[in-house]
Amino acid sequence: MPKQKTHKGTAKRVKVTGTGKLMREQANNQHKFEYKSSTRKRRLDQEQVVSPADAKRLKKLLGI
Repeated sequence: MPKQKTHKGTAKRVKVTGTGKLMREQANNQHKFEYKSSTRKRRLDQEQVVSPADAKRLKKLLGI
């Protein structure tokens, strides 16, 4: 069997923590900041933990 390749699109979007959790960027944080409140922009800037329902599939794509 050949080696499984890492899905590079996923690898660029998801980071694995030391404890094995998957972290992702929050959506709606790229443009159109003029009409978003400062509180909302600060909240969107934080990384989020990937939901358990998606984590299993993403780990397979990352080869973990």
